[in-house]
Amino acid sequence: MITTEDKVYQAIGNAVMILLSLAAIIPIILMVTSSFTDNNTLIQNGYSFFPKKWSAYAYEWIFLSNRDTVLKAYGISAILTAVGTILSLIITTTLAYGISRQGLPFRGAITFYIFFTMLFNGGLVPTYMNYTNVFHVKDTFFGLLVPGLLMNAFNVLLMKSYFVSSIPGEILDAAYIDGAGEFAVLRKITVPMAKPIIATIAMFTGIAYWNDWNNGFIYLVKRTDLYSIQNLLNRLMQSIQALTQNTNASINAVEGLSQIPKETVRMAMAALGILPIVIVYPFIQNNFVKGITLGGVKG
Repeated sequence: MITTEDKVYQAIGNAVMILLSLAAIIPIILMVTSSFTDNNTLIQNGYSFFPKKWSAYAYEWIFLSNRDTVLKAYGISAILTAVGTILSLIITTTLAYGISRQGLPFRGAITFYIFFTMLFNGGLVPTYMNYTNVFHVKDTFFGLLVPGLLMNAFNVLLMKSYFVSSIPGEILDAAYIDGAGEFAVLRKITVPMAKPIIATIAMFTGIAYWNDWNNGFIYLVKRTDLYSIQNLLNRLMQSIQALTQNTNASINAVEGLSQIPKETVRMAMAALGILPIVIVYPFIQNNFVKGITLGGVKG
């Protein structure tokens, strides 16, 4: 029986969740609306959910003046996100499964080493020197793929905790009795039962790869053709700002600058950057609900 206190608690919880959802959704709606606003109208009247004059010129300018470059950057981001997420899941899952097993030699030392990397690192300069001089990722696709994103210690420990707390040991013991080895147990039992945490980490990793611009900014010096969509949009913004701030620009540059929707193009670039995530996220979210029903001991 639902009591009055339960109803009040549920109503408060629903109200809080609605407010948090609106706080996340409203800025995105305003951003998209502003990207479809006429540039002069936006400058004169400011940001509005109901602009006086609509315009898609910001998107036309991005795709007409940089169409091939933008499409290529989207392709690189898609490949980078797919490859990076798959490799990261493989590394994270196998390492987390290993340190979750009680009989692993030096299990405590390995776990401490992973945790230690969450607290301390060598710093930007030593990291850059190692990746460029030892691993030679500079001006290569690996400069986007490997540094800082391929494995995350927090994800490893999160998955390890899930393996320990949410996968019954009785199921694993039964598999061992039936003659299954560690790889068979991992592939046929642990991974199917860990779909909720795998989907969660896949979402975290995929979003991190898609939104990452720092690696391209640091490791892609000459090979700007390898820019991801975030690097390309950042470069376009820097070019617009450079033209705007350069008071000694040539007449042609000034004329060209006047044709750029400087304010609305920022919103359009941001919308283009998050669009694939918004499209893919609902499909990833379904795995959370499906994966929850896979665990548990059947008896």
